[in-house]
Amino acid sequence: MEFDAASFTPPLLVALSEEVVRCLSSAREELDALNVFPVPDGDTGTNMFLTFEGAHTELVALLKESPETPMPRAVATFNRALLFAARGNSGVIMSQLFGAMVRRLVEPSEERFPVKLAAAMTAATEAGYAAVGEPVEGTILTVMRAASDAALVAAERPDATVVRVLRAAASAARDALDKTPEQLMVLRNAGVVDAGGRGLCVVLDAIETALTGKRPVDRYAAVRRPLPMPIPADDLTEDGPAYEVMYLLDATDDAIPELKQRLHPLGDSLVVVGGEGLWNVHVHVDDVGAAIEAGIVAGRPHRVRVTHFAEQIAAMAAGKGIGKPKPERRGRRVVVVAYGTGLAEVFRAAGATVVMAMPGERPSTQEIYDAVVATGAAEVMVMPNDGRATAAAEAATHRAQESLGLRASMIGTTAQVQALAALAVHEPGRTFEQDLVEMTAAARHARSGAITVADKAAMTMAGPCEPGDVLGIVEGDFAIVGEDQFAVATGVLDRMIGGGGELVTIVAGADARDLADRCAAYVESSYVHVDVVEYDGGQARYPLLFGVE
Repeated sequence: MEFDAASFTPPLLVALSEEVVRCLSSAREELDALNVFPVPDGDTGTNMFLTFEGAHTELVALLKESPETPMPRAVATFNRALLFAARGNSGVIMSQLFGAMVRRLVEPSEERFPVKLAAAMTAATEAGYAAVGEPVEGTILTVMRAASDAALVAAERPDATVVRVLRAAASAARDALDKTPEQLMVLRNAGVVDAGGRGLCVVLDAIETALTGKRPVDRYAAVRRPLPMPIPADDLTEDGPAYEVMYLLDATDDAIPELKQRLHPLGDSLVVVGGEGLWNVHVHVDDVGAAIEAGIVAGRPHRVRVTHFAEQIAAMAAGKGIGKPKPERRGRRVVVVAYGTGLAEVFRAAGATVVMAMPGERPSTQEIYDAVVATGAAEVMVMPNDGRATAAAEAATHRAQESLGLRASMIGTTAQVQALAALAVHEPGRTFEQDLVEMTAAARHARSGAITVADKAAMTMAGPCEPGDVLGIVEGDFAIVGEDQFAVATGVLDRMIGGGGELVTIVAGADARDLADRCAAYVESSYVHVDVVEYDGGQARYPLLFGVE
């Protein structure tokens, strides 16, 4: 399918941003490990992920409230959310690049979409260079320029398509990324490519996937692993800036040139992005007060955030942010995402701190992080209970490690019943590592299933379904299509118990207690060696959830 301007709709923007978030989540640790410029603080991947996650959350909320939102408003909301969510040097620059690109894509024009896409990439490059106080080659800007130049050439061809333009841009970006160590000595000494440029390559591949449905081959996939964090000896010297200062600024466009003039002599890594009265300001300085005063002269600074690099890197050197817990934090707690009020009560009764969410949605990194903070514990385990919430849980634990100095780890649960199994073996008296291993093993050994009701016609792994059909799910895949909830439920149970098991957990959804009781009786009469436990989960969309251990 070839795209045109009419194809670029709010739902497609949601799909695009969701794919970017997913890809940045997968690459987060790799990007953090590559991060040695401008400061080796190991957070490029995390900052990029949190920037896009924040914007995606705002966009999804907008379209849920107003499904008929026109594209210009959706883009404006998304770009503003990017500014608000932008974190660190990499997140601020990426917010400007991506924001400028989507803004250009929705401008009215008669251009063919491949030409418009190339022009949008060029607009992103120009905006990126304009935002940075002293552009440095061998960084994300260099990689973006190579991508946009290649996109322009590809768009001029008679047979130009969106896919060809995207692939030309992504290929040129990867080639430029390979050359970044030749342009920056700090990268060459560390033996790495630029983290921001690598993040841009991840985003370009995500755009191609969202627009075409095809995942490009990632030449770096084989090395996507945590790498040693090289900290060059000449960084963070007495002559270098000690603080990262970031703030949002309400100011007119004509106040920005003077702001940059005031900030430029104070330090380095100056980036000012935004427009239409709202700006995101980022700079590395020694004099924090002077940086904030410059913002006061230009307008109204707010959401000011100051990071002391020496403390941040000392914590990382002591274990990538996992240092000794602060004295006031004690004990061990578990944070669990619950998708039903009854399940929330079950989790709380087991001693867990609960983050509420609706089925089909996922909590934000901030919500999970706030729950971790609220535990007051020195050791925290987080269970997302849905694959779509895994990225947010990972980022929240990473942030908690760095900002709170506690020990935090995510247990990769993808279903509510897995969390129930893990909590059943949770033992605070064990060492953190032992408890983590036992809970993870219990979660992995708990097979999951469910039934739900189709709301639209579709082709599933079990065959076609129509609205109102009952769908049986085993380990995340549709396994049965039927008309009767009890028949489908028992079919799911037969398949799950057939693989072996001693304990069946049945979680009743809203108004499904009778159905759960019938299923429990069926298991007790058909499988006399199997014990059954029932819970009132109260979850929507899924009348029954099953677990087999």
